[in-house]
Amino acid sequence: MEIQHKEFKRVDLIEVSGRVDSSNAARLEETFKGITDDKRFRIVVDMQGLEYMSSRGLRALIATLKECRRWNRGDLRLCSVPPRISEVLDLAGLTPLFKMFDNAVDAVGSF
Repeated sequence: MEIQHKEFKRVDLIEVSGRVDSSNAARLEETFKGITDDKRFRIVVDMQGLEYMSSRGLRALIATLKECRRWNRGDLRLCSVPPRISEVLDLAGLTPLFKMFDNAVDAVGSF
């Protein structure tokens, strides 16, 4: 798994690629925690290069979503979600929780 973090004026963009599984999901959790600890609660997760996400990865997304929404105008939004990952989100019943966009530009601009 590779994680790229880009910090913009109002939004943080996280690009995740590869496989998020139980052996490396803690790195994703740490990345999210570092952002929210800095009092930044507008996050976009670009999943374009993501091949697989385990339940622990989904848990990291949900925990961060909850933390972001506790703050005024905070949110975690997804973009470029591959069909396979979209199917996992749908099967887990998580699709309604997230705002999803076709690309990072639209997702970042939505804030």
